[in-house]
Amino acid sequence: QVKLVESGGGLVQAGGSLRLSCVGVGRTFSGYFMGWFRQAPGKERELVTARSDDGGIWYRDSVRGRFTISRDNAKNAIYLQMNSLKPEDTAVYYCAADLSWGAMVEGKNVEFWGQGTQVTVSS
Repeated sequence: QVKLVESGGGLVQAGGSLRLSCVGVGRTFSGYFMGWFRQAPGKERELVTARSDDGGIWYRDSVRGRFTISRDNAKNAIYLQMNSLKPEDTAVYYCAADLSWGAMVEGKNVEFWGQGTQVTVSS
């Protein structure tokens, strides 16, 4: 079974840090765009950051300079280092992978999704 397995969410105070991990199981994700989405209560799911197989990176403006995405193809994994967290970063964070950049940007018809991990930032 092919899946993305996330870990690393939790509760942190504003200004703190968390690191999310996502490991692909069942196949290699070489050639795939991989990234992180988030969905806050009452809001639509949004792309936070994504990384191509060859190192291209995109960040949402609201997280640029605070979040860092990294990728380890040997481990079939991506990571999200989140620093200077704010209460508005509170959401369920989802790892995702697709061969299409367009699918990642729109967040629709993405081929693989993780189960989601809760990140809560208290003020």
